[in-house]
Amino acid sequence: MRPSWIEIDVDAIEHNVRQICQLVTPAAVCAVVKADGYGHGDIPVAEAALRGGASHLAVALVNEGARLREAGVEAPILVLSEPDVDAASDVVKWRLTPTVYRPAFTQAVARASAEAGADPVAVHVKVDTGMLRVGATPDDAFELVQRIVRDRRLTLGGVFTHFAVAEEDADFTSLQLDRFAEFLDRINDLGAHPPLIHAANTAGALGVPESRFNLVRVGLGCYGLYPHPDQEKIADLRPAMRVVSHVSMVKTVTMDERPSYGRRRPLPATSCVVTVPVGYADGVPRRLASLGAEVLINGQRFPFAGAVTMDQIVIDCGSADVSVGDEVVLIGSQGEERIPAEEWANLLGTINYEIVCHFGPRLPRRHLR
Repeated sequence: MRPSWIEIDVDAIEHNVRQICQLVTPAAVCAVVKADGYGHGDIPVAEAALRGGASHLAVALVNEGARLREAGVEAPILVLSEPDVDAASDVVKWRLTPTVYRPAFTQAVARASAEAGADPVAVHVKVDTGMLRVGATPDDAFELVQRIVRDRRLTLGGVFTHFAVAEEDADFTSLQLDRFAEFLDRINDLGAHPPLIHAANTAGALGVPESRFNLVRVGLGCYGLYPHPDQEKIADLRPAMRVVSHVSMVKTVTMDERPSYGRRRPLPATSCVVTVPVGYADGVPRRLASLGAEVLINGQRFPFAGAVTMDQIVIDCGSADVSVGDEVVLIGSQGEERIPAEEWANLLGTINYEIVCHFGPRLPRRHLR
């Protein structure tokens, strides 16, 4: 087996969810485990989140919800995006809670419920208050709520919206909340009182208390990551992911030699250059080598010595004493040093979400407690 993998601290996930539950109480927590638990492993993450106090789970796709049900997860599972019409029967089969924002799917899931002889399906109506991605306009959502409350095959399980910039733009977030509040007033006047009302993502749950309603949807925070550095003092979250490999070859390379494809950069001095068996096919971005990225070996930082290749990277260890088999940490802690996902994100001009979701299946996940 190749000595490269990802370690997931399951206790950290449980701790993070517990911290957020304590922060937002009396609101409940819906742990978002889509995209294979943000690259951390959906089933172990779901189980840890539930142990930590989450009452609900959320996924993006019907098949993600089905995986959790097949694994024995019984908690309510919200599908965050409206499924295709032809997936309605699977929603009913796997006892999932679908998001709805168009009449066609709403009607399809009602028919599927009746055909299966199932209990009425609880649906959540998504209202677009400014994200401008998916969801119904407030007027269309109001009409959809009217349809749902008249249909015995359905129940209005919840209504929600999604913030575009809760981590940094208080004014626009306040505008979205005002639009959502107006919608809630309209459906209350109709006599519709959904049991679950939610708007807050991790950024909202941490930094916008008035957005918590009675449920918050927490994705990033479950994994010990923050949407914005300013929120780090609000809750004690612990990063759960550690990306690990090991030195596979050690060479002494003379000054001015140029390791790896393209021979882009000469070594500044005769150095110990080591090979590490992980590459861009595993999710290590090729651009990192030219951006000053580093790894940890024996508790010290060392830079990339040349281009990231498909299966391997080369590291300039200078005059350090490094041996085959020494542990290499790409993301995470080693000794007193730490390379957070945010470090890569800042170098690459992206967000920590993308970094942790980017590592592929060639790096097995090891879930540790």
